[in-house]
Amino acid sequence: MSIDPHAYNITIRRDRFEGEVLFEARVKELPDVAEYGETYEDAYSLALDTIETAAEAFAERGRAFPAALVPAEDYSGRVTLRLPRSLHRALAEASESEGVSLNQHLVNVLSYYSGFAAGQHIDSGAPWRAVPRQHEKPTRKPHLRVVDSQDLQAVG
Repeated sequence: MSIDPHAYNITIRRDRFEGEVLFEARVKELPDVAEYGETYEDAYSLALDTIETAAEAFAERGRAFPAALVPAEDYSGRVTLRLPRSLHRALAEASESEGVSLNQHLVNVLSYYSGFAAGQHIDSGAPWRAVPRQHEKPTRKPHLRVVDSQDLQAVG
């Protein structure tokens, strides 16, 4: 199986995690994936590695791996919003504290929520689900565990 990890939708945000400023990379098609790096490039590279590693693990188990979402050409990518001033201020302050533009912050928030909402639709009968390790400090090494929902045995 050959996939192009660069085709996947990866969002990266900078934030403070357990007292350390890191970049967090998330993959839209794999909502449970979160990778952390000291730089934007590190986080992106780790996300690419996790996509490749997870795809290999799925292939070894004979499982279908989620395909990269192809952007719809019917949409321009532009949205105009009217916000209450207090919400506008709160979002602007949050984007400033993360060191990103308001537009990028809104994209990150919406991407995160969209991935989270998509993850909520995965029921216990799904053939797979990615499970992040619980109560661990973010690591710079890939930490995705792929779990077969039928026998709940870790892969990779």
